[in-house]
Amino acid sequence: METTQESMPDKDAGDTAVPVARPLRPRDLVTAKGACWYCDKPLDSVRRFCGKDCADAYDEEAAYTR
Repeated sequence: METTQESMPDKDAGDTAVPVARPLRPRDLVTAKGACWYCDKPLDSVRRFCGKDCADAYDEEAAYTR
């Protein structure tokens, strides 16, 4: 019977998976301005969109207005 260390694969052996970067979306390129970039609802100084719906709509509109 083999020991636990013998049955476990090496961390370095064959673990060459490289994380795949997702493409940039238009929403990734805007900075926080204190209001939602899509509907202008007031926000704090960190958030760019008030919710996922506005962020998705911003991306969709940006795709058609390029």
